[in-house]
Amino acid sequence: MARGGKRQDAWEFFGELLKERREAAGLSQGELGRQVFVSGGYIGLFEQGIRKPQLDVAQRIDQVLQTGGIFERTWRKLINKSPYASYFHQVAELESVATKICEFESTAVPGLLQTSEYARAVVRASNPLAPDEDVEETVEGRISRSAILKGATRPVYWVILHETVLRIPVGGPVVMTQQLNHLMAHVHERKALIQVLPYAAGAYPQMGKPLKLMEFEDAPPTAYTEAVYSGNLLDDPAVVKRAQAAYDLLRAAALSPGASLALIESAAEDHRRCATTT
Repeated sequence: MARGGKRQDAWEFFGELLKERREAAGLSQGELGRQVFVSGGYIGLFEQGIRKPQLDVAQRIDQVLQTGGIFERTWRKLINKSPYASYFHQVAELESVATKICEFESTAVPGLLQTSEYARAVVRASNPLAPDEDVEETVEGRISRSAILKGATRPVYWVILHETVLRIPVGGPVVMTQQLNHLMAHVHERKALIQVLPYAAGAYPQMGKPLKLMEFEDAPPTAYTEAVYSGNLLDDPAVVKRAQAAYDLLRAAALSPGASLALIESAAEDHRRCATTT
């Protein structure tokens, strides 16, 4: 898992410091884990920089190791450097080291596939009074995540979009035409496998809720769901298994990749015609 960049290096420093203080206290990973209410395996993942602890875990580590708050302060410093919402920063970190990502979106193009213009329209719609520099910072952070799809070690990326995503004219017909062309380019370049869940499919799992599944080379899989200004990163094996089952049902109800590509192309043409008549 070597795709984390400078921020990943910083979290590895957090892990090295944790290992150093734990060993100085004469505790095994399991012993520390029991005292901070996580498994010893998770302490090992923290020390390797693979997983990032939640704030309350960092605080309990400070208490157990009597470090004077160093882990909480380091955690806050790293989080404050993130261009993402507080509930999403860890998801962005995990994306960068995932070997496989499966996403479902019912209303918007996933962030990893958004163009700058589309992302700007989405951000501005949620923050109509925000200064331009704040909007651009958010857009830049979102677009920078897509770099993981460009390298030789890019993850397998499987996306299911509800047909609604293709029809809502986010940013207007020109922006939507460009956005759908962007999706098709990722398919043609084999950077993503995209399926569309058509209106005709009717009711479906996760109605109105996005879902992201991530797999890793040397860590358990996770699932992520999002609500209004909040997100849930789930790693309980039973819950992740249920999320994977829901995704399998979505995949079964979706159009084939070939039929999905044809529908995306048709929707792009519809937006293109709207652009030329307005």
